[in-house]
Amino acid sequence: MAYKQSTNSVSRWSKILLKYKPHSGEWAWLFHRVSGIALTGYLFLHIYALRGLTNGRQAFSDEMTVFTTPFFKFLEWSLFAFVIFHAMNGLRIALVDLANGASKHKTILRTVYTIGIVAMIFMAVLIFLNPFENEAAPMGNTQTNSVEHVPSR
Repeated sequence: MAYKQSTNSVSRWSKILLKYKPHSGEWAWLFHRVSGIALTGYLFLHIYALRGLTNGRQAFSDEMTVFTTPFFKFLEWSLFAFVIFHAMNGLRIALVDLANGASKHKTILRTVYTIGIVAMIFMAVLIFLNPFENEAAPMGNTQTNSVEHVPSR
């Protein structure tokens, strides 16, 4: 005897999914996976950007100038957000799993979010306002001090 559904399965599942309310741990799980994928993508971009080193100092300097634009500063800040969340959430997972922190899961998660937000604000100030910028030595025009090698007798 074959099983026959009495209602449309798509409409039945859509009703179930619309009623479903994910809890904080599920959001943390999802953000952890997304941040891991983003960090993997950054790794490939970083390796691609370093290829400029093989084309000489000027080519690399020109490429680094592009990376100081506001768009890339925003991407750098986003990278920091992914790194800080992924690291803090990994610490939370370790505490929950290894230190019997399941009873304090929500408190640990709030702490992770708070530390992450504070760190992201601090990093935004450093990246966008650049309080330590040195106007005297623009990037790419710095000269290295070299000491002349005199052979000993």
